[in-house]
Amino acid sequence: MASDDLPSSEQSGFFSHSGELGGSHPQFTEVCTALYERELLNIAHNGPNNLSIVRRRLAGLPHHVRSVARYLVANPSPLEIDAHNGSWYIKQPSKCPGVNQAGDTIEKWYAKYAQWGLVVPILHTTVEGFHIELDSIDKLQPKSQEHPAHLHTNLHGWFTFSGNCTALPNNTYTAKKLLKPTKAIMASACSGHTWRHKSKGAPRSLSLREMRLSTKINWNNFGLS
Repeated sequence: MASDDLPSSEQSGFFSHSGELGGSHPQFTEVCTALYERELLNIAHNGPNNLSIVRRRLAGLPHHVRSVARYLVANPSPLEIDAHNGSWYIKQPSKCPGVNQAGDTIEKWYAKYAQWGLVVPILHTTVEGFHIELDSIDKLQPKSQEHPAHLHTNLHGWFTFSGNCTALPNNTYTAKKLLKPTKAIMASACSGHTWRHKSKGAPRSLSLREMRLSTKINWNNFGLS
């Protein structure tokens, strides 16, 4: 972990010493620094209480940070890079995309593309407004006579292919809906866009986990590459 008084040349060497693709890019070190700062603050304020888990997360930070930073600076994307904040950027639409997306549209798409490991968008509706989070599929349950087809996402639980969340809510003031991915929806999720019910909100910072998921998106058709 770089100290505050580490010379810039040594800091650059710390982040790019492995010679991996992207390490020589002029924005690579700046993106790495921003990702480190944001994730360390997240761990400090929202991390687990178990010391061994904290140690494992800290030990894995160099690999995960360099992986995300390499992708941001070295891969083509419809999004711009905010190197100072280590994040994606695109102009925010006036309204949250996907809010009125129809269930049959969602179901048809997931019937064709749902696979383990697929990155998917989850719409969150709260008393304050809307935002979209990235998650990934880790289980699939086919359609039966008793139940429609379901999928399970790594963080947010079970959803029907038509987008309805079937997991018990942790917060009764928050509703979740699985969306069919589109460019506007995925771009807003990657950029941390938020909306109040009548206006735009301030962008939220994505966790390192969501940043990693953003590097797995196939922008051609949003299916697995």
